[in-house]
Amino acid sequence: MSVPRLNRSTLAQAASRGAITPSYPRQGEPGVLHLGLGAFTRAHQAMVFDHLLASGDGRWGMHGVGMTQPRLVQQLREQDGLYAIRVADGQGQRWHVPGALWRMNVAASEPEAVLQAMARPALRWITLTVTEKGYTPALGTLLSQGLELRRAQGGAGLTMASCDNLQGNGRKLQALVLAACTDASLRDWVEKTCAFPCSMVDRIVPASSEAIRDEAQAALGLHDEAALGTEGFWEWVLEDRLADPADAALLATAGVRITAEVHGYEEAKLRMLNGSHTAMALMGAITGRRFIADCIGSPSIEAFVRRLMEREVAPHLARQDWPAYRDALIQRFGNPYLRHSVHQIATDSSLKIPQRWPPSVMAQLQAGDGIDHHALAAAAWLRYGLGQNESGQTYEIADPGAERLRQLAATQRQAPQAALQALLAQTDWWGTELPRQAIWAQRVGHWHSLILARGMDGAVEQLLQAIP
Repeated sequence: MSVPRLNRSTLAQAASRGAITPSYPRQGEPGVLHLGLGAFTRAHQAMVFDHLLASGDGRWGMHGVGMTQPRLVQQLREQDGLYAIRVADGQGQRWHVPGALWRMNVAASEPEAVLQAMARPALRWITLTVTEKGYTPALGTLLSQGLELRRAQGGAGLTMASCDNLQGNGRKLQALVLAACTDASLRDWVEKTCAFPCSMVDRIVPASSEAIRDEAQAALGLHDEAALGTEGFWEWVLEDRLADPADAALLATAGVRITAEVHGYEEAKLRMLNGSHTAMALMGAITGRRFIADCIGSPSIEAFVRRLMEREVAPHLARQDWPAYRDALIQRFGNPYLRHSVHQIATDSSLKIPQRWPPSVMAQLQAGDGIDHHALAAAAWLRYGLGQNESGQTYEIADPGAERLRQLAATQRQAPQAALQALLAQTDWWGTELPRQAIWAQRVGHWHSLILARGMDGAVEQLLQAIP
């Protein structure tokens, strides 16, 4: 017998199997347009909007836009915008089918539908999860055209919130949109009526996989092409800069932290969580470990990550509760339910490293303190560029700087000093100041030689012994 598919007509079966399902009407005009309909937003913002819809506020339905993902959009259309999420942590696991996603389009092939959606009177928010490399002129043009259409039809201004790891994302999005406006009157209207809050978002959401789809089918008795797994922890810190100020109190009831100062939370997340994630992903790729939980399951890597955060990152953070945040991160990394691929996390590292490592390294150098944990991570980045783990298995380097990294890494065994010098001279990766620091080059070189001589794990153990 074929297994029925999750959709509106089979939703009751999911509920009968214990899943939390939407009890509210899933109809009307969506109040939120989201660009970048990937796994993260479906397990993060969509869950917040699901909570608000369940509270009786029908203005938070989502129109989801896949920027270039027709297959995902088609899957979700066939499932009436429904998908199952396994939320798992130390307290166990539960299944949730959020109902916030009401409409779907693909920006690349259906741009007119997206523009018309931006102009609809019921729309109140545009949210985005487009990653660091997504802030392109094309995105600015799409948004400015939609806002021009909205203004021409007499629509009100919008809150436009970036939900990604880019620091100062609200300011960067505002600059992108204003630069794309075709005339001064449109720029003036955007500046007066639209709000671009900065935000920090945090939840570990691995990409959908056959394993999680099989688990969803076993738990719910339904076939779900878009099933996801995530952790219990989530955080959304949003700047109190909204087109409708009343939204702040509403979002707070759903667990969103509204504040005038997002920067401190951004920095803590980028440098502690994301910085550690990148380091572990590179170590995992080099040693052949598949998942982050495998990495943090090594006592030496756990000790390395803990010390990286507390010794080289936390001293320069404004977030006062960083010890509790550090401990929570260690627990989250070790969540056995989250099969978070090291290669997924290592994707686009050349765009991520500049935000995650150099600020902490420079702060440490200015304070006269040690930088060895970050130096070892930088050495791992060069070793990662070989595209082959320590067992001889090859892996793909999914990165816009992949070819450059491979070229730099190719000669590291025969001419390590030249390879390191070339690596550390890349100012778009390290900034303009760090490449001038002789101690940085010396410490990266030291740990790189140990990685080549003793392996990744051996180098980590040597660091732990040498620097108690």
